[in-house]
Amino acid sequence: MDPIPLFGPVPGGMEMMIILLIAVLLFGANKLPKLARSSGQAIGEFRKGREDIEREIRESAEAVEREVDPTETERADR
Repeated sequence: MDPIPLFGPVPGGMEMMIILLIAVLLFGANKLPKLARSSGQAIGEFRKGREDIEREIRESAEAVEREVDPTETERADR
């Protein structure tokens, strides 16, 4: 089964050119590099935050597994 895209099909070449033209008209050619740079930095910060949260969840799960080890409770019952 093919995955269903979240936001529909990916725009092709002509659609991307229209989007780029609209962006140039809205923001101006001089501001586009700054806008792209700040967007990239924001995405980087978002990824870093997501990775930090994933690491904390993983560490917490490992700590819980160490506290409640099923092999230890079976040994204690015998």
